[in-house]
Amino acid sequence: MIYSNKNLWKAILLLVALLIGAATLIYTETFLDELRDEEQKKMEMWAQSIRTISRAETGEDVTLANMVSQSNTTIPIILVDTEGEIVTFRNIPERYAQSEKDLHKYLLKIKDKNEPIRINIGQGQVNDVYYDSSIVLRQLGIYPKVLLAVIASFLVIAYITFSSSRKAEQDRVWTGLAKETAHQIGTPLSSLMGWVEILRMKGVGEEIVSEIEKDIDRLNRITDRFSKIGSIPQLKNENLYKAVNDIILYLNARLPKKISLELKAPERLRDDQVPLNLPLFQWVIENLIRNGVDSIQGRGSVRVILGEQANYYFVEVIDTGKGIPRSKQKAIFRPGYTTKSRGWGLGLSLSRRIINEYHGGKIFVSQSELGKGTAFRIQLLKRVSSKHMVKATRVKQIDS
Repeated sequence: MIYSNKNLWKAILLLVALLIGAATLIYTETFLDELRDEEQKKMEMWAQSIRTISRAETGEDVTLANMVSQSNTTIPIILVDTEGEIVTFRNIPERYAQSEKDLHKYLLKIKDKNEPIRINIGQGQVNDVYYDSSIVLRQLGIYPKVLLAVIASFLVIAYITFSSSRKAEQDRVWTGLAKETAHQIGTPLSSLMGWVEILRMKGVGEEIVSEIEKDIDRLNRITDRFSKIGSIPQLKNENLYKAVNDIILYLNARLPKKISLELKAPERLRDDQVPLNLPLFQWVIENLIRNGVDSIQGRGSVRVILGEQANYYFVEVIDTGKGIPRSKQKAIFRPGYTTKSRGWGLGLSLSRRIINEYHGGKIFVSQSELGKGTAFRIQLLKRVSSKHMVKATRVKQIDS
């Protein structure tokens, strides 16, 4: 629910930002259209002044027309006769005003920008006025877009920085919680080991004591796994099939009879080695299997399938549980997200950290259908590159 609300607020804020950006651009374009109309009127007045000057009789007062023609100091203009020759020009960029050839280049550039204004100067002569937008108008057209781009870039950088900082803080909290759990479990665990020896001395059946020792050993491994979260992991070449099969054998003896658990793997893969931190990897497999078991109501099954593609091995854990809605398939990997009344929301978050960060692999929901079940897939590279090895051995250590 928390993540759904957070995503809703993100969508609302993004929509508001887009509306503000769109409103800014629309207002700017409306303002620019008004300025373009104003410049067009100025050009029509300029053309009229040129027509007046050209058709003036000798001695006629054209002072006002001259003032109008000279008043334009911003809008680039080229006056062209019926032969296509340039009669005069004003406010042309300096790099185009060096030669006739450059002027014609500029003329070609601006011909399609505005409708030319035709001047009938008498005696069958017609000139055309071609003009471009003023520098101020062009800059006004660019500045809002640049400003919005700068603001958007700043907001994106700020969001990424904030998200990274928040994620790092979450990692520290959950890692600290995992290590504290390991510490708290360790104290009574030591006492339990002592009690096992007392039971043996009192003649309690060896089969019972042996089973208790197995569970104590299991608790020791769990404590070791918790303590490794946030520490520098050590990857060793391990037999992938055996790593998974050991978990299957352990859980099969402890699962309800109504739930079947099986492992399927091609014979050719049963001796293959892959770089693993065995305790942490087995924790991920166990966590996925237990989640699958918890999602099954009544009878059902959990299948674990080993396979390979061109560049990686995969482990797929498939259950016949209630399934995961598509909208939740990414949220389930976030720290604190849980659908269980007493859950911590740590399992899948730590699983992703172990697989993605420590092993350079991937873990994701490969398939899920409501009422039919879910498939989680782990992908492990056949050859862990030096990049991944460095990443796996340099993950920031977080003090407990």
